[in-house]
Amino acid sequence: MSRLTGVGVSSGRASGPVARVADPLPEPPATPAPTDPSAEAARIRPAADAVAEQLFQRAARVEGDAKAVLETTAAMAMDPALISQAEQQVTTRSLPAARAVFEAANGFADALRAAGGYMAERARDVQDVRDRIIAELHGVTPPGVPELERPSVLLARDLAPADTADLDPALVLALVTEEGGPTSHTAILARALGIPAVVAVRGVLGSPDAIGAVVDGDSGAVELSEQDVPVQAAERAAAVEWNGVGETADGEPVKVVANVGSGADASAAAAAGAQGVGLFRTEFCYLAADDEPGVETQRAAYHEVLAPFAGKPVVVRTLDAGADKPLAFLDMGDEPNPALGVRGLRVAFDRPEVLDRQLTAIAGAAADSGAEVSVMAPMVATAAEAAWFAERVRAAGLSRAGVMIEIPAAALSAREILAAVDFVSIGTNDLAQYVFAADRMAGALAELNDPWQPALLRLIEMIGRAGRELGKPVGVCGEAASDPLLAGVLAGLGATSLSMAGAAVPAVGAALAEHPMATFQKAAEAALAAADPAKAREAVRTALA
Repeated sequence: MSRLTGVGVSSGRASGPVARVADPLPEPPATPAPTDPSAEAARIRPAADAVAEQLFQRAARVEGDAKAVLETTAAMAMDPALISQAEQQVTTRSLPAARAVFEAANGFADALRAAGGYMAERARDVQDVRDRIIAELHGVTPPGVPELERPSVLLARDLAPADTADLDPALVLALVTEEGGPTSHTAILARALGIPAVVAVRGVLGSPDAIGAVVDGDSGAVELSEQDVPVQAAERAAAVEWNGVGETADGEPVKVVANVGSGADASAAAAAGAQGVGLFRTEFCYLAADDEPGVETQRAAYHEVLAPFAGKPVVVRTLDAGADKPLAFLDMGDEPNPALGVRGLRVAFDRPEVLDRQLTAIAGAAADSGAEVSVMAPMVATAAEAAWFAERVRAAGLSRAGVMIEIPAAALSAREILAAVDFVSIGTNDLAQYVFAADRMAGALAELNDPWQPALLRLIEMIGRAGRELGKPVGVCGEAASDPLLAGVLAGLGATSLSMAGAAVPAVGAALAEHPMATFQKAAEAALAAADPAKAREAVRTALA
């Protein structure tokens, strides 16, 4: 056997025959030019509609988060802007339809990657839609997860949400990807299904003769064999039973809430039992706009997301954009290092009117929906910035103001920041990449972005301690919260709420209910003392055994 290592993101050990997820179709050529460009352009919309219909049919067979993922991908396939741009590429440049779709989709994907963070992760979805439409135009089977006839270990370069949304856990023994990271959709879904998973396994696709694999989702080890490997499924816990109340075994409250970015996300999260929303990303309202959306347009869009949580808490994050997340109407210009430039709340210092209009729209949507709305700002570095934001929030008629802690300076100044606002929420995804100077989208650096890194946990402990001493809530809204094992550690470090993808909600809620807070605090101490992520996981399992 050849042994490779990656980042284990879903616990358990499994083995069996491998099944490879096909790579995308080859890049379509730009020639020959169509003899009738208008007729060629007219092929694109029916192909996109056919892809959307296939995805909607899959969505009709599932519920919850899987349904939302498939419906969102279907809507992406029908995006008028994508279709229109592809049609124009045919009529103005005489490109074949497949090439036109390829170039138009790549433009959208590049813009999302430039946006960074959560939006960069959506670039994979656009590429997935691109490949499905191109396959439809060519009349071939689209790339993706093959039909499995026996239990198998899936090997893939990466997996789009639509690839994994309706996987059958009876046939998928484990997931292994060459790319991706610990906060990817693959990690979240694998944990929700109880399937071992390892991501960022460099070279796993470079062994074409391997026919079997052994996967350890705890250590991140993957062994490939050119001989048959016996089928062994991971031991799966009994079906998760959670009463819908986020609390530890001794009744200490820890709210289990959801991260959402659309109405479909919100509906899926509510169906999964989320007690509210810990992070509502508002960027969806701005992304396709050439001009800033008006207050009433924003108000209606926000209401769609808030409505499923009437009477429940929802934390709305204000616009997270800037030079690294370009929006046409902001025109931020070029910066030598935009990830460290004018972004998030920093945009509002020069253009406070954009923030004020958004706060007005949020206040209106809150009144319309009946949700208990709080507002927080991204990319806050100092207590003075936090106080400036809180003043504008209250002037807009919203009673609760908070900030995200995703910059190390903010973590180190947590006490002063908490004195200026009502709550904070830790964005572990960005905090990790800034702490370790490691782009979260770079597969080669995935281990540094592992949320079990003790250095990251030590910063979280500082923030949690400040929250306890000042009697103010500290949430975690990075995808670290979606790991049921890590969730108890975060609670032990002082987190009073955990926000995650809707699919992870029941498992996290059930995991919190298994132990009293004192046990989670001891587990947290063990993780803080560990030398590396693997030892931290091992120490916590021992503490909770």
